[in-house]
Amino acid sequence: MARILVVDDESAIRYLFRTELEEEGHEVVEASSGEEALEIIASETPIDLMILDIRMGDMSGLEVLQRVVKEEKNIPVILCSAYASYQDDFTSWLADSYVVKSPDLTELKNEVKRLLEKYGRK
Repeated sequence: MARILVVDDESAIRYLFRTELEEEGHEVVEASSGEEALEIIASETPIDLMILDIRMGDMSGLEVLQRVVKEEKNIPVILCSAYASYQDDFTSWLADSYVVKSPDLTELKNEVKRLLEKYGRK
């Protein structure tokens, strides 16, 4: 069972992702902001994978991603945004995957599975 951090400022999105990922057998930790996500990463049991929204109030997901990479946290990251345009931002290339938000979570769940297998985390 993987420990997945879902970072999104919208509680409905966090709830949806949590429900779907827990059905897949994963443990889900939620953060509603970039600062909260960084605190969780720094203080809690290791995170196996992070699903990260880009547009958030306090700090963008791209800023969080840069800090995680800079601090060499070695956490696979899936950027998940309603805006496909962020794929053109070079910073987004630091992520392991980019998924456009959709009510159908098939693509997201497939990417979670692929990255957990790639990094030897289950």
